[in-house]
Amino acid sequence: MAGELLVASEVFAARMGECERALSGLVGWSLGEVVRSGDEGWLERVDVVQPVLWAVMVSLAEVWRSYGVEPAAVVGHSQGEIAAAVVAGGLSLEDGARVVVLRSLAIAEELAGSGGMVSVGAGAGEVRGLLGQWGGEGVSVAAVNGVASTVVSGPTLPLEEFMAWCEGRGVRVRRIPVDYASHSQMVEGLRERLARDLAPIAPVSGQVPFWSTVTGGFLDTRELDAGYWYTNLRQTVEFRDGIESLLTQGMVCSSRSARTRSWFRRSRRSSASTTSKLRRSVPCVVVRAVGRV
Repeated sequence: MAGELLVASEVFAARMGECERALSGLVGWSLGEVVRSGDEGWLERVDVVQPVLWAVMVSLAEVWRSYGVEPAAVVGHSQGEIAAAVVAGGLSLEDGARVVVLRSLAIAEELAGSGGMVSVGAGAGEVRGLLGQWGGEGVSVAAVNGVASTVVSGPTLPLEEFMAWCEGRGVRVRRIPVDYASHSQMVEGLRERLARDLAPIAPVSGQVPFWSTVTGGFLDTRELDAGYWYTNLRQTVEFRDGIESLLTQGMVCSSRSARTRSWFRRSRRSSASTTSKLRRSVPCVVVRAVGRV
């Protein structure tokens, strides 16, 4: 779909070009070529897919703005916070590129192949209870996505044992197709590397309020230094709390995920509207979504 937007939207293509220039000194591949190629092999690499997703998210925000839609606030999920920080004006495009490239490279070189992540069809409290009953070690809650959607992560073997234990009790679980354990204790070995690699970034106070799923509230984006981006990767993603807090303030929520939009609609507080960003009908869906806003 991003490949279609490169052809259909001059605004999207221009911003993607700016992202490509920001990425070019940090990666050995071309953003445009990866997006246009349709080669899924590229996107199986965490050090490629995360920068590509970052560029797509940043560029989609520019499309919204070209229609006169300015964000009242931004919130991101895990690495989505890097794009949110750029959209908010807290990180320059170049600093955003540095964070997403060097952090995903650290994951690829030091974490990949040693762990994984599993989606559990239950709320965070229930999942923590299940982990206690299971009694194993190394697996913990990685992300709280919704009222009945929680992600756990940990080393490969304990994670597989926990999955089997849950399946034996009728708990719905699904392996996420990654081979690393973000938001777990396994990330702690990256602290010094990320502090060194991300030291040059210079965050500033942005123009758009930034809701942090790390601190659980609005955060001045000048605080988004190297230490923050380590904590963002290590700590549980409190996404549900962020979305619910923004919904209670009457925010309009935009997501590229059909699953996330479905959760918005189910939320007991979802009086705010929801819009989609990417579907197969591009760019018509952008126009329809803007019309709803």
